[in-house]
Amino acid sequence: MRIARIAHPTGMSFAVLEGEGPGATAAEIEGHPFAQIKMTGQRWALEDVRLLAPILPSKVVCVGRNFAEHAAELGHEVPTEPLIFLKPSTSVIGPGEAVRIPAVSEQVEHEAELAVVIGLPGARGVDRSSAAASIFGYTCANDVTARDLQRKDVQFTRAKGFDSFCPIGPWIETDADVAAAEIRCEVNGEVRQLGSTADMVFDPAALVSYISQVMTLLPGDVVLTGTPAGVGPLEGGDRVSVSIAGIGTLTNQVVPND
Repeated sequence: MRIARIAHPTGMSFAVLEGEGPGATAAEIEGHPFAQIKMTGQRWALEDVRLLAPILPSKVVCVGRNFAEHAAELGHEVPTEPLIFLKPSTSVIGPGEAVRIPAVSEQVEHEAELAVVIGLPGARGVDRSSAAASIFGYTCANDVTARDLQRKDVQFTRAKGFDSFCPIGPWIETDADVAAAEIRCEVNGEVRQLGSTADMVFDPAALVSYISQVMTLLPGDVVLTGTPAGVGPLEGGDRVSVSIAGIGTLTNQVVPND
């Protein structure tokens, strides 16, 4: 099931996306999608609505160096346990929105990632099996990073936390098989990153379990699971896309933050 958050002629709501191509529709959900889904009966053609970030999380928990080749390209060892950090909720944008390059950075880079969306009842101190059960679905994400500020600050908060530095979308796929899903990043049509979730050091269930020992993951929270090798620069005017097999494609324009 594809769950989206949409702007439609009468407001905003969650919706189930049905069909493909010109005949696709968005069927409105009553309230949020985490409990038993109830439909309102309202339906729009997909072309008549705008896809928003599929969820507005209370927090975005990210995992660094979860692909060995990416750790190597940055000159780091693979960690023996997940390396976690946070992005603020204000960094989240949706498909079609602009990634804004801050004036204080000269090296902003893309990081294509699989994103986990937590469902009910959330996750606190859970084991692996309970962690898997707490996953509502998956979406695409771009962990945009000011690499020069990351090196300068020797920690991740500023480099990862600018407004617009966490595009997610285009929707949440609740039935995705992410055991060995291709992750692809293209910039202006050029393939920059091409990897597989099979190459993760720690898989999604292991990550959710680990994070839940530190902080409670609430329904709608997002976990970014790390990026494969091939991260590279973004500049104003670029068009960057993150595609994950079985989920979809997230596309954003890049603009200077004047």
